[in-house]
Amino acid sequence: MTQPFSWSREGDKLMLSGELDQDLLIPLWDARHEAMQGVALIDLSGVTRVDTAGVALLVHLVAEGKKHGRAVSLSGASENVVTLAQLYNLPEDVLPR
Repeated sequence: MTQPFSWSREGDKLMLSGELDQDLLIPLWDARHEAMQGVALIDLSGVTRVDTAGVALLVHLVAEGKKHGRAVSLSGASENVVTLAQLYNLPEDVLPR
């Protein structure tokens, strides 16, 4: 069963939870500019599943933070996120942990 995807902000932290996949991430994609204002940390500890579209969104979120002069890092990244990043041969600074 698909777990609903949601996000919330707490200070400079963006917390994601649920399944981060192509069918559920559109609302965050649409709100990515506002969601990333002032964010320095993306907390993935509540994410239960990530597909390649989810990894692409994470790449864009990190880039959005960099565009605003913030060093953005990830916390709580699952082995699945790490494996997908390695499969795509992504440099460490694209999805910094």
